[in-house]
Amino acid sequence: MPSVSGRAFQVASAGGPFELVQKEFPSPGPGYVRIRVHTCGVCHSDTITKYGAFPIDYPRVPGHEVAGVIDEVGPDVPVFKAGQRVGLGWHGGHCNYCQQCRRGNFIVCENQQISGISYDGGYADYVIAPARVLALIPDDLTDLDAAPLMCAGVTTFNSLRNAGARLGDTVAVLGIGGLGHLGVQFAAKGGFHTVAVARGQDKGVLARELGAHDYIDSTSQDVAAELQKLGGADVILSTLTDAASLAVAVNGLAPKGRLIILGVPEKPFELNTIPMILGERGVIGWPSGTGMDSEDTLKFSVLTGVKPTIEIYPLEKAPDAYARMESGKARFRVVITTGA
Repeated sequence: MPSVSGRAFQVASAGGPFELVQKEFPSPGPGYVRIRVHTCGVCHSDTITKYGAFPIDYPRVPGHEVAGVIDEVGPDVPVFKAGQRVGLGWHGGHCNYCQQCRRGNFIVCENQQISGISYDGGYADYVIAPARVLALIPDDLTDLDAAPLMCAGVTTFNSLRNAGARLGDTVAVLGIGGLGHLGVQFAAKGGFHTVAVARGQDKGVLARELGAHDYIDSTSQDVAAELQKLGGADVILSTLTDAASLAVAVNGLAPKGRLIILGVPEKPFELNTIPMILGERGVIGWPSGTGMDSEDTLKFSVLTGVKPTIEIYPLEKAPDAYARMESGKARFRVVITTGA
């Protein structure tokens, strides 16, 4: 097939404005596919592209929460076919040769690519991506719901299922926002005693609607003390950016408990090492997941009814969608639709 023409919103330089351009999207090369984008979630990590937080070759089209249909398949793609519904997430490629790849740990590939950062992403009508990083979208899941699950969803789901918690263990989710509102659902649907932690009593109603069994208001209650009253949290999923709140909450871990950092605090947080040592507690980070991890996330969401809460913007208003996300006022994920 020949190249196709389509719209894209790109950033020409770090900190520069979004520019609407008409681009040519060529036929994909070996191992690649061209995707007709239907929807693309707007993630806070898109700020990396907007402001140049990572080394980026500009101009660059952001977007790593893509849902769409394969438009064309390049040579040497044995699994995927034109017409299949697929998602593209944060993990945009791996080298297959570094030590981590040789061990099958592709998400921490030493030479990994990131969609919308290493190459053009989903704020566009089309995106070209390696076939090996894609996820098949179940028939029962809409493109609007699938898009946020390709990053916010897989990050919370995949971190939780790898946390070492057992059925009935206590999982606390810090923050009920873009990540947190999904984390609460995954924890509750996954069979864990789920505790939501957020600011204000009004969030308690929402927390329980999402499936939380308990709610802690961090503005009026001691988070660590309340968690310890419940026996301590076996896992704390933190979506917070406030370092002080994180420093308090970590003291709510049960012995052998794990604090998993998903959100990026604005500065380092303090940690009292004595209870960490004496209780065999730990702190880890979690990046996201591979295409197969994303596919598992999508399937689990359909199976259990996990659903993102979204605000929808057309592609031509992508800068407004980004501004809405960056304002912190979105409830809870912003999704761009191309109208395809």
